[in-house]
Amino acid sequence: MVSKGKKQSILFLVNPKSGVSEKKRVPQMVEQYVDHERYNVDICYTQYAGHAYELAKDAAANGVDVVVAVGGDGTVNEVGRALVHTDTALGVIPCGSGNGFARHLGIPIGIKKAIEFINDAEPVTIDYGKINGQPFFCSCGMGFDAVVSSDFAKGNRRGMLNYVKKSLVDWVKYKPETYVVETESMKEEFKAFVIACGNASQYGNNAYIAPFASMRDGLISVSILSPFNTYEVPMMATHLFTHTFDESNHVTTLTTSWIRVTREKPGPGHYDGEPCDMDKELYIEMVPA
Repeated sequence: MVSKGKKQSILFLVNPKSGVSEKKRVPQMVEQYVDHERYNVDICYTQYAGHAYELAKDAAANGVDVVVAVGGDGTVNEVGRALVHTDTALGVIPCGSGNGFARHLGIPIGIKKAIEFINDAEPVTIDYGKINGQPFFCSCGMGFDAVVSSDFAKGNRRGMLNYVKKSLVDWVKYKPETYVVETESMKEEFKAFVIACGNASQYGNNAYIAPFASMRDGLISVSILSPFNTYEVPMMATHLFTHTFDESNHVTTLTTSWIRVTREKPGPGHYDGEPCDMDKELYIEMVPA
């Protein structure tokens, strides 16, 4: 256990709609497993999109020591962007569909274990990124994955199985685009199926889109996936889930502090799994520490 001193304030922000996990037991489990000698505890449920950001921002302004995002990567994004450049630390109890942020950092997926992890944790600094000014903490990008994220968000069902179903439907109709990619050291044109920019190594569910990404190096790991044939899907999936995505002949990897991507027209993009419409030109940068 960490050494005991002055008790810290900790706020658990629970997103009741994220992922497929049951969250009704969160207050009971927090009360049972949190270290009450270390923390004074408050719990609040979010009520609408953007509510977690508002609550976390108020908490930071009021000097709360730790705000815990109880949800998926979208909830982490809302809470995290309210806390950057403040003295309030971000905690996570991963309850989303993918939980890429938590998995990258080794935060346990189970609620009890995640609470116990927080009991013993000490704050560290990490990087975050921006895509056209919008903060992200896990990954962002454009292409096929952005289309799937958009369709997945429109559905009523969550979970990995439904994500796979959406992917299969979109696979049939998706046409790769041509992109001009510029970094501090190169400028080149690519026809790409996906351009993924990772601060974390994975989308979630141990799908490693940027296998060697680090949240503490001040750099973005970029994976550019060129078009491939249907019969190659099993091999690409194997690379994705075995930490070998960069070894595929269809993948070009870059490491950079910033990247500018210009595509044929405005279209879908995503950050931390949240889909959105984005401009023709996309500028992604890393904010260190």
